[in-house]
Parts: sequence; structure tokens; C-alpha cells
Amino acid sequence: MASGTALIYDEEMTTHKLLWSDPVCDIEVPERLSSSYEQLKCYHLVERCVRVPVREASEEEILLVHSSEHLEVAKSTQTMNEEELKRVSGNYDAFFFHQNTYRCARLAVGATLQLVDAVMSGKVCNGMALVRPPGHHSQRNAANGFCLFNNVAIAAEYAKLKYGLKRILIVDWDVHHGQGTQYIFEEDPSVLYFSWHRYEHQQFWPSLTESDYDAVGLGKGKGFNINLPWNKVGMGNSDYLAVFFHVLLPAAFEFDPELVIVSSGYDSGIGDPEGQMNATPEVFAHLTHFLMQLANGKLCVILEGGYHLKSLSESVCMTVKTLLGDPVPEITGEMAPCLSGLYADLVKEDKTLLSLGSMLAILDKILKKEVCNGIAQSPTASVSVAVALRHSVRFGFQRVLCVFVGDMQIIPNTDDGKILMIHICEKEQSGKTSSKHYIPLNWKEDAEGNDFFSAVLGFILPVAYSYRPDLTVIGIGPNRSLGISGIFLLFTLLQGLAESRILAVIEDKEINLMQSVAKALVGASTPNFGTYVPPSQEKANKIKILRDQFQQQWKMLQCSVKEGISRN
Repeated sequence: MASGTALIYDEEMTTHKLLWSDPVCDIEVPERLSSSYEQLKCYHLVERCVRVPVREASEEEILLVHSSEHLEVAKSTQTMNEEELKRVSGNYDAFFFHQNTYRCARLAVGATLQLVDAVMSGKVCNGMALVRPPGHHSQRNAANGFCLFNNVAIAAEYAKLKYGLKRILIVDWDVHHGQGTQYIFEEDPSVLYFSWHRYEHQQFWPSLTESDYDAVGLGKGKGFNINLPWNKVGMGNSDYLAVFFHVLLPAAFEFDPELVIVSSGYDSGIGDPEGQMNATPEVFAHLTHFLMQLANGKLCVILEGGYHLKSLSESVCMTVKTLLGDPVPEITGEMAPCLSGLYADLVKEDKTLLSLGSMLAILDKILKKEVCNGIAQSPTASVSVAVALRHSVRFGFQRVLCVFVGDMQIIPNTDDGKILMIHICEKEQSGKTSSKHYIPLNWKEDAEGNDFFSAVLGFILPVAYSYRPDLTVIGIGPNRSLGISGIFLLFTLLQGLAESRILAVIEDKEINLMQSVAKALVGASTPNFGTYVPPSQEKANKIKILRDQFQQQWKMLQCSVKEGISRN
């Protein structure tokens, strides 16, 4: 069985560089390559790898993917002066030519093919090629997005032709969509192409409709193209892992590839100015580890983007360490995934997205019984509550009680009974009719703030105890109709449920409110509410109507003796 990890690098590929000022292209610098290689040397990884020499790709190999017209334009730039290079570069979207670009691009393709040969021949099990210029944006007849020749696409065609492969998986974890690769293989069922990419509803480059999730391939290739567009920035380790668990790996194992090629762009890592994502270098070790379980370990990793030199070089090292078989490092941070990928239908604003990480971190500790309760502040409480409820159900909880005070943007789906929602608001909100598991309680606390006892004791607690929740979520949103004393009462009395597991989500930053909730959660004694004021006749009737309406569903509301029934 093959063993060993190939590393392919040639300093000559750093001679491709921008000769003029261009704010779009000036991040694609030679140091991307040299700093990555120096970091590998620093960690003593270079000497542990099998060195495979670089060669130029032949014209015939480049023509496996690209047109002869494209090849001739690239060749012609070798003798151009700076003005001519600038002019021809302007014919393409985000690309620059240097007199050495054609040579470097041929070396990049050749290095990629050398890696495929080393892996497929059994000389090594896997490997990485550090190449420039990158390739996944380049199309059959055009340079694009820093890419002249599509290194990975040429490698896939080469592997099919030379080794007779029928199933090749290309995983593109660069933060940009590799539209060039998609176009080349969109009708080809022998190549399964997967790309996650920053998309932001088509606002992020390359800003194409075909970068969206519904572009699944054409003709015989339908179903063999998988796009996962990120519509928010800030994705982290757990988001990337969740996509692998729930989307990529199930499809990949079913596809059963004979070779896996990675378009390995590290602009999806933390600190990168292009990606603006939060995934740390360690996550790329985990992603690499998962892909090593496919195709009998035949894995070729090809460098694409990555523009924060420290993040890039550390991520490259993590990838190579894993290819060498080193222990996979522990992932840092909380495992609170899918702030965009799995909850994109709920989260619409950046400020909400940024608050969800801390809220889900607290919730996970409650779900795992590491803590009893917790408080999260959110700029949009109803959205955060909706995410918390969905996350709790996915965690495996069968009965989650939610009491929400204030106006709601989103009313969670309660149809399956796994969520019981009691919505306390001053006025009825349109869009949801009451049911066994969604109960609107229209209530405006009186001026003294102590008539809410009757609603809590006469309705909320009996329903909640009938439900017997595994978790209680209490949300405080905008236009709340309860004062601090009523909210304190809710938290205090509901602690008798769900082994006191309570998540508080509060939109209002009022310090007195936050302090009051915190005191209630740590078991502080109930404050003096003053003289009890009975509810108005209108409110008493409201409670009676609710009790009559729901007593068949929630048996603890059945406390009165019906007329005609005698007692012994």
C-alpha cells in the first residue's frame, strides 16, 4: 500500500508578479508561495515529505481543458513590454500578466500533474502542490480572477485519460466560487464538484446566478455539482464542519471517488481580507482528515487563494501535517454551527448573526448540562429565540417551552409539538392563529406591575406543567408589555420546570432588567411586589376564556368542578 506525502514547490513560480498599481490584483503576491514554504521549513515538515520535481505542462495537456486561442494569447505575452501586458490583462476580469506568467502557469499545471502521477502510481499516498498562479476561476477561453490555466480541471481530465478514472471528486474550499471548474464539468457525471463560497445573495465576486445552490449541473451532469453559498460572513470552524457532515461527506461517500482533488484556497480562513471568515487553521486539518478517508486515501491538495500570509501559511502547515499522518489538532471554540448555512432562512442581518455565536455557545452548555442556565443579549430577540428553539430540537430535545414577551418578527413552527410557545404581547400579531402549541396571551401589565400573578398562576404555570418541558427558553423582545417585576416572576416560577434549565434571550440592554433576570436565575429571593392588585374584570375574563379553550389539551387547567357532579 502506498505511503508518504508528496510536496511540490518551485521558487520560479514566485516570478509571476504585478508590474503596475491595481487595487483589485495587488493582494496576489509572490510571498503567498514563499511564506507558506518557509513556514513548512520552520515546522520541519519539508524534510518529512517526498520531494517531487516540477515540470512544465505540455501544450497538449493544457488543451485538455482550454482552447487553442486562449493558449496562444498566453504564449504571446512572453515578449510583451509592460504597456502591452497591461493592455491584454485589461481584457480579463481581475487578472494580470507578467512576462514570466505563461512559464509560471505551465509550471503550476505541471506540478499539479506531477502530484497526480505520484499519487496514482503509488509513489506516495497523498500530497500538496504549492502553485501560482491559481486556477479554479479560469475558463476554457479566458483568464479570470488571478487564474490563467485551470490546474485542477486539467488534472481531473488528465487522470481520466491516463489512468482511466470514472469518478473524481473535486472539493473547492476557497472562499470564492470556482466557476471555471463548474463550467468545465457541469455536464460531466464523472466529476462531482463541490464548492462553498461567500455569495451574499450574488453581491460577492464573481456575482453569478450560477453560483447559487440551485446550480446542480446540466444534462448527464445534473446532480454532480453542489454549491453551498454563504450569504453572511463570519463563518467559523463548526460551520465548516457542519457542511462536511451534512452536505459534502454523505454525497462523497455515495459517489465513491477514485481520486480526490482539493482546490485548496485558504482565503476561507480567519483574518483573510477577501473572505472575512473566522475558521482557524486547525479546521483545515479536520477537513483534510475527512477527505483522506475517501478514494483509498488518494488525495491531491492544490493551492488556490489565500491572502493573509500568516493565516495562509499556518493553514498550509496544518494541511500538510495531516497528510503526513500527524494527530489532528483539537478544534478551538464552541461547536455551535450553521449560523448561515443551516439558519439562513431565519438570519437576515449581520448584527443578529454576530450575536448568535455567543447565544449558541451558552445554549450548548445548557443542553450538555455543563451549566444550568444562562443569559444572552441579542439585537433581535425573536430571531435568536427561533434559532435557539430549532437548535434545541436538533440536539434531540422533544419538548421545549418558550415564553416570549414582546413583539415577534418570527413565530417558530410549533406544529409537531416539540415546541410550546406562549406569546405575551399587548396586541394580537397577525400571521399565526392560536393552537395547542401556540398560545397568544394578550396582556398589558397594570401601572403597579403586579396583576400578572393571575396570568402566571392561573394559566401559564398549569399549561407549562402539563407540557413537562425538557428546556425552557424565555425571550424578551421589543415593545414588551411586562415590567421588570413581572419578568422576574416568570423566571422565578418557571425554574421548577426542566430541571431548572433556562435560556434567557433579551433584546433590551436596560441594566436593571439584565440584573433582575440574572438574580432570578441564580436563585435570589423574590422581591416584594407591593400590594396585590387583582386583575380587572376584562383580564379575568381573558384568563377564563383561555382556560376554557385549552383545558382539554392541558389537563392541569381542569381544576373546577363541573355543575351536576356531586361530591361524596
